[in-house]
Amino acid sequence: MGEEASEQQLISASMDEDAVEQQTPTEAVEEPYPWPVIHYDVPPYRTYHFFNQFKTPSNPNNFLKGVKWSPDGSGFLTCSDDNTFCLFTLPYDESGGLADFSSSAADTDSYAASLVMSDGESVYDYCWYPYMSSSSPETCVFASTTRDHPIHLWDATTGQLRCTYRAYDAMDEITAAFSIAFNPAGTKIFAGYNKSIRMFDIHRPGRDFTQHSTLQGNKEGQSGIISSIAFCSSHSGLLATGSYSQTTAIHREDNMELLYVLHGQEGGVTHVQFSKDGNYLYTGGRKDPYILCWDIRKTVDIVYKMYRSSETTNQRIYFDIEPRGQHLGSGGQDGSVHIYNLQTGQWVSSFRAASDTVNGFSFHPFLPMAASSSGHRRFGVLDDSHEDMLLTGDENCVSVWSFSYSASLENAVSPNSGGSNGKSELDEDLRQEPLSM
Repeated sequence: MGEEASEQQLISASMDEDAVEQQTPTEAVEEPYPWPVIHYDVPPYRTYHFFNQFKTPSNPNNFLKGVKWSPDGSGFLTCSDDNTFCLFTLPYDESGGLADFSSSAADTDSYAASLVMSDGESVYDYCWYPYMSSSSPETCVFASTTRDHPIHLWDATTGQLRCTYRAYDAMDEITAAFSIAFNPAGTKIFAGYNKSIRMFDIHRPGRDFTQHSTLQGNKEGQSGIISSIAFCSSHSGLLATGSYSQTTAIHREDNMELLYVLHGQEGGVTHVQFSKDGNYLYTGGRKDPYILCWDIRKTVDIVYKMYRSSETTNQRIYFDIEPRGQHLGSGGQDGSVHIYNLQTGQWVSSFRAASDTVNGFSFHPFLPMAASSSGHRRFGVLDDSHEDMLLTGDENCVSVWSFSYSASLENAVSPNSGGSNGKSELDEDLRQEPLSM
């Protein structure tokens, strides 16, 4: 009890509850400016590239497992197979624009990570606090869940562990969550387990939680491990849970009432995401070549399927929807990022992002940029010729891409005249609009 009390005091001091409540979604949150119209028919410009920092002597075949932008857009977080998180903050020059490292040598990283945090075991999932802002250090946190460990809440300014949230099984042993997500209000952490979901109050670390079984006594509901969780971005009070049983369930957040279960994924569901208006849900699975689109207002049939190369990998391949909500981007085993029009489900364009599986893709929250991560697990015996198996800078890497864009819908007829990659226009906008929100 003494340990739990000290943790509760720590989190209360580091994240003031009143400060969190002031940012609830019931209040109008103004965007710094409208997200620009991207010209996906023009190949993006690779602004930054990182690979050397992920090479470790103890794990020569270390590979990336995802990349996620912070909610305030100040930087992005990567996760790799050596159980390490790296936080990269966007660099600025003296004029206030993004620093240009295009002249850097090809065998070097653009710049070093701001923070490196090591977890104890293999990372299952991680997510940012939804109201994270670099101008408010108390909100700069993200949560992670790893094998045989409780849920950890990390400080993204110091790299220190703030507190833990612990769930126990029938033998009173700590059981790890397989997926985690903050609710839209930022007051709870929802965690997925085998046939159950546990909800933790972020201001009460320790072993206090509410548990909900996803499979009822009459065997109705959702079975299997809850592998992914997503909340509706339109604040309709809905959440989706994906399971390795190849199903996706829709629940009400307030009482966890099961509304319906979606069947159709060929593999275990590894990622779910709502559309910006909250009317559609997109799901993807392992060893499944299609991202499925569902209309949650009428769930009888699949609206359409979007192909990606992922037929032979068990990896979780993240996809993402741009802030305007009109396009979706996803990587795959072919090393390319594919962009789809969400109104029609049709393929729009693609660009080469790496020479290996692109397992992570994330749009910047308000700039015409995106980040990608790549790499996959190698199996084999390390002998005299083991150097041929080592991942190269084009295989295990993180890249930041800048798109060509128009500043408004009125100018969306033709690409900017400033250049095919849009870098000069991006720098000009950054000088006019500071990144911190």
